[in-house]
Amino acid sequence: MPVDLNRSLEFSRQLVEWVRGKGRILIFCHDNPDPDSLATAYALQHLFLVKTGQKATITFGGIIGRGENRTMVRLLEIDAVKVQDLDLGEYSVFCAVDTQPGTGNNSIPAECRPDVVIDHHPLRDDTGQVRLVDVREDYGAAATILFEYLRAHEVSINTKLATILFYAIKSETQDLGREWSKADREAYLSLVPLVNNHILYEITHPQAPRGYFSSFNKAIESARTYGEVLVFNLYDIEVPDMVSEMADFLLRVDDVAVVMGMGHYNGMGVLSLRTLREDLNAGDLIQQVVQGIGTAGGHGMIAGGQVRPFPETRAKQHELENTLTGRLLEALGIKKSKGLSLLTR
Repeated sequence: MPVDLNRSLEFSRQLVEWVRGKGRILIFCHDNPDPDSLATAYALQHLFLVKTGQKATITFGGIIGRGENRTMVRLLEIDAVKVQDLDLGEYSVFCAVDTQPGTGNNSIPAECRPDVVIDHHPLRDDTGQVRLVDVREDYGAAATILFEYLRAHEVSINTKLATILFYAIKSETQDLGREWSKADREAYLSLVPLVNNHILYEITHPQAPRGYFSSFNKAIESARTYGEVLVFNLYDIEVPDMVSEMADFLLRVDDVAVVMGMGHYNGMGVLSLRTLREDLNAGDLIQQVVQGIGTAGGHGMIAGGQVRPFPETRAKQHELENTLTGRLLEALGIKKSKGLSLLTR
């Protein structure tokens, strides 16, 4: 039975009519945007252009660092600019996609309240002040929401748009293996025939610099296990996304069900949490871990956080790692121990 598009049609109609004629539009992704954030922004930009004739600018803070994401942006010609390079006074409408005010993972200035929020993470208190909100916590990808808007309005989806939407859903749900909904599955299967398979292959098999592989070495050498919990520390990193990539990688270790990783990037601590346990909520768990220290958010099996400022010295970073590890183990009811090296035989 097809997914009911009434909700998507009603909200997107309201959105399009409210935006119409209001001038320039700015779409905020979250910092260091992943495929889901970029795809959602790209599709929303396309919707505005087709339905109102208005051009929207996609912006983000941080960097697009992961090889797959850089290749995606290049091959699909996604025009996204850094927020510090813009004059926000030139824009009349502000949208936030795959993120919300108060999460700490975006560069939306405090004086700039979004008019629109479209997301699939748990609803935040600050989002209650936003004019137009479509938050669907049961969806595995925000890109699925935009796919429904386009379908509801019978907007043609070209090959590039189809490829980025498909890749976003593919990566966010791990090929419908993690936190997917019926809507994600329908979007995924509907987009398959429209995808440029050559570009998709290039995105999923990018070449990587040698430093990329050293991160695997650092993650494995620093990893410690505490029963079913694994913690690692990359210390200084050149790409913020590396923490989440290593967390996904180390979640494959046998008998491990929870992974927490961290790294230091440009004065900020980057945290990532992954779990295989369905009785846990990674977003709630990481917020307990960083309470009073940083900000965090996420949902069922995936979460991330930030600590600003982050200690500069290796000794202080290790001390913070011990604090966060202790909090994580306490939240899970696991007795603190020295921990076992992943390389221990």
